[in-house]
Amino acid sequence: MSVESVSCADGCCATKPVESTVDADRRAVLSRRVRLLVAATITYNVVEAVVAISAGTVASSTALIGFGLDSVIEVASAAAVAWQFSGKDPEARERTALKVIAVSFFALAAYVTVESIRTLFGADPAEHSTVGIVLAAVSLLVMPFLSHAQRRAGRELGSASAVADSKQTLLCTYLSGVLLVGLLLNSLFGWYWADPLVALVIAAVAIKEGREAWRGEHCC
Repeated sequence: MSVESVSCADGCCATKPVESTVDADRRAVLSRRVRLLVAATITYNVVEAVVAISAGTVASSTALIGFGLDSVIEVASAAAVAWQFSGKDPEARERTALKVIAVSFFALAAYVTVESIRTLFGADPAEHSTVGIVLAAVSLLVMPFLSHAQRRAGRELGSASAVADSKQTLLCTYLSGVLLVGLLLNSLFGWYWADPLVALVIAAVAIKEGREAWRGEHCC
């Protein structure tokens, strides 16, 4: 099946099935491409999560730790797509995978919110993190490419889960930019409060993404 976009009031899109124009050989190529992109996304995000959480712990940076935990969720999302495509009936597995991803987003939001409030009201402020700045800059370059490639293949294939997962990857691009700004403000001007504020932005986005995943929605 392929999907046709239907505009919604909130700027996102619902999808409805339409007759597929992709032949069997092309579908096989696209499915293989999605699996390769998912594998690349998982590999990068595992490295990103380890580096971000480690650097965030050293620098007492809630934003960096939250960014790393978001990478863990992206790994779960990509793994869910890989699991879905490994079965004989991918459609039957999609809903379960989205529920798991939604719960993970809510857990991330809760953790980041609590830690951000603690930092704003007296906990140890975040320190300078060169590793975190470099990581955010690299992710800002890598993630748009992975997201675009997977979204293009997912749309042609008609896979809602592949398109939704590409959105998760695109989200990492936005968070990388926000994180980079927060880390630079803290490092250059000593604005320690920029770190927990960035973390709260990450938490807010996580709640939004969790709600959409729970409802099975995704933006076009």
